Amino acid sequence: MAAPSIAGQRIDPYPEQRRGVAFGTVAYGLWGLFPLYWSLLASAGALETLAHRMIWSLVVVAAVLVGTRRVGSFLAVLRNRRQFGLLALAAVLISLNWGGYIWGVTHGHVVETALGYFIGPLVSVLLGVLLLGERLRPAQWVAVGLGVVAIVVLVVGYGQVPWIALMLACSFATYGLVKKLAGVGAVESMAVETGVTLLPALVYVVFLEASGAGTFASLGAGHTLLLVGGGLVTTVPLLAFAAAAVRVPLSTIGLLQYMTPSLQFMFGVLVFHEQMPPERWLGFAIVWLALIVLTVDGTRRRAPAAGL
Repeated sequence: MAAPSIAGQRIDPYPEQRRGVAFGTVAYGLWGLFPLYWSLLASAGALETLAHRMIWSLVVVAAVLVGTRRVGSFLAVLRNRRQFGLLALAAVLISLNWGGYIWGVTHGHVVETALGYFIGPLVSVLLGVLLLGERLRPAQWVAVGLGVVAIVVLVVGYGQVPWIALMLACSFATYGLVKKLAGVGAVESMAVETGVTLLPALVYVVFLEASGAGTFASLGAGHTLLLVGGGLVTTVPLLAFAAAAVRVPLSTIGLLQYMTPSLQFMFGVLVFHEQMPPERWLGFAIVWLALIVLTVDGTRRRAPAAGL
């Protein structure tokens, strides 16, 4: 069916959805580029980089709160004990996730960090069963089973458990669950989370600088700008994701999310030249098969709703 037109000009019937896809592509694309950014801060170490990321992210989010006149909704979250408690827990989980990811990137484990975010959706499905009492469809059980097989293959191939990947997958999936339970907007949520971590982050940075072990002002202006810029590169994709989430179906978001670990995987193999022995390829192939099963099943389930 042809698109409607006025005076010979075609009208896009889905302008908001197209914008949503664009915002989603920006969000997941930027997240996929993170290995290139955080690898530039290897000399600072994972903990110092993480502390600065928390501090400067709060500065950026605070500016966004003021600019979008959402300070009132942020204060309302602070007064809600349940929401604040859940977001404090979310702050701990995302700190573990960010710290583990930065450590992995700066220590030559980019491919394993990508594996963690590939496994994440499977862990989310499993959490739904264990904690929310959700019932899985047969295809979802197949996907989870394939994920378990993949981990076994990788453990045998590595000779050890891929702890970085599992930590990233579990922390991020649990973080998503806690955020879902909190039901708070993206900007307000991040403001609370970075606010909760501000004091320990500041104490750690001040301690490093006082002891002479800090790198904020000792490795040149470029390094300082990279540490400060961590707040911006953290916040921009989050805002783009928030803009995408309200414009496109969840099934589209589900497909776009694989951009991030795919890009990370490519950087790990092609840019950082990490080893990919046959058993690692096999493990990844099984994970990708599980994700295909999960995505196809989810798309079929949402197809009637998407057509309304």
